[in-house]
Amino acid sequence: MPQLTIRGVNITEVMKISGALVDELARICRCSKDNFTLDCLTTTTILDGAIVPTFPFVEVAWFDRGRETQDNVANAITNHLLTTGIPEVEVAFKVYRETHYYANGQPFMVKAGPPVFD
Repeated sequence: MPQLTIRGVNITEVMKISGALVDELARICRCSKDNFTLDCLTTTTILDGAIVPTFPFVEVAWFDRGRETQDNVANAITNHLLTTGIPEVEVAFKVYRETHYYANGQPFMVKAGPPVFD
């Protein structure tokens, strides 16, 4: 966590920027690089009966880290992706609650004792 799902950007271009992007995101989020995943989706976008280019879009799924960090992450993703030559990109955040995210059957942030529920 965070998980970036990228569509509308050539996978080769994402591979080129992935190292520097994850380095910067790890600094911004104050976590290790191995916490990040970048998934590139191959999608087919259709408009008026024709296949059209898919709009560059990144969804970031993560635990809330506050508005300042979110703004910095959005800017970092945007800046790195713009270097690939795409004219624009949109970034959206999907926020998970720790007690609603499970790892091996346990709420993610529960380390000991019974699970905590809202």
